This record gives sequence, C-alpha cells and structure tokens, in this order.
Amino acid sequence: MANIIELKNVVKTFEEGRIKALNGVDLEIKEGEFVSIIGPSGSGKSTLLNMLGALDTPESGEITVAGYDLINSKDLHKFRGEKLGFIFQLHNLISSISVVENVEIPMFTSDLNSKEMREKALDLLNRVGLKDKANINPSKLSGGERQRVAIARSLANDPEILLADEPTGALDSKTSQLILEELTRLHKEENVTLIVVTHDMNVAKLADRIIEVFDGKIINAEDGDLLHNKIEIDN
Repeated sequence: MANIIELKNVVKTFEEGRIKALNGVDLEIKEGEFVSIIGPSGSGKSTLLNMLGALDTPESGEITVAGYDLINSKDLHKFRGEKLGFIFQLHNLISSISVVENVEIPMFTSDLNSKEMREKALDLLNRVGLKDKANINPSKLSGGERQRVAIARSLANDPEILLADEPTGALDSKTSQLILEELTRLHKEENVTLIVVTHDMNVAKLADRIIEVFDGKIINAEDGDLLHNKIEIDN
C-alpha cells in the first residue's frame, strides 16, 4: 500500500530552542495502517500527533499527509475538515447541546442539508450503540458513553485518518476495552488509518505497528507483537 503519511527530518522546539520536542523525525505510515505511538511523558509523542493533525507546525522538515503538504499548504482548515477525525482523552463534547447535535458539528462545512446531517449522525450513534441517547444532554452520559459519542463525532466527516490521543486514559478497564474494540472494528471495517498515542501497552499491542518515541526521536518502529515481547523480556 502507498504511504498516506510521510515525515522527513521534522524538528520542533520549545522555550526558544532549549527543548527539542521532535529532533529530526522521519516516519512513514501506510494507508489503512493501525499505528500506536508510545513513550514516556515529555518524549514528543503528542507533539508528533499534533504535527500529523496540522495542529502545530515544525521549525524545519517536511510533512505530507493524505496528499497535503502541511508545511506550505494555506488551506489546512479544509485538510482537517475533509481528511481527519480527532479523538482526545477528554471527549470535548459541548454540554449545552444534545448528543446528536454534538455529532453533527463536523458536518456543518459539508454539502449535507439538516435532514441528511441528522440521519447521518443518528446512524453513527447507532454504530457505537448510543442511538437511544441521541436527544439527551452529554452530561447525563457515563465517561465511556461520552467517549463513544466522541468516536461517532470523529467519523462524521468520513475521515481517511483517525488520530486518537490517549482515548482510554480516563476510563476504567472495562470501558476501555469497549472503546478499543470499537476503534479496532472501525479500522478493520472502514479501512481508516488509525494512529493512537498511548501509555498503555495493552492498547499499543493491538496495532499493526508500534512506534516508540524517546527524547524527540523515534527509537523503535516495529510490529506490535514483536516490540511487546521485547518490552516484557526487558522488564
């Protein structure tokens, strides 16, 4: 398969160059691949995810995602709206509107009319098992249910790439398992390129490939089972 993501010698610094969050990162991710990004706090993994989502820009290097040159493109809003879905550790739902209205938000820039938007949002909620909660306020949902709404919302623009930053970090183990099963299902059935930042090796090992980041550099990029076995042996 062709690469959907390519990074070449990407450098990102903070505090006037004193901290190198990314230090010459090279990375290729293929279309439809499920990749997990692991590493200690402050290693650069969330910065890397922000680069892939055009939420931040590097000092130098090249970033191409889904055909967009993220360094030189002037239409990154269109790129994010058409190509990407985002899932964060905190679901970021809007509490003043209903569940189904939250899911509709990414569709506002689409060509769908209000009826089509509502039908699509309800279908997405049905896929995550929450169609019966469509008209209630997100504050009445459990943490796991809110995260499932966030997954539904992330798919509202039919993204090619789904970026997830610690999607199970605030959830209990049972709920985390449900969320992981849903993400894995989406990857397999929809052929979505899935990139997950996580501290949890149980999450990471589900991926096709594990990318390990340390001090702003990629130090491992291997098959999930292989790296998981290495880590277990080292421990």
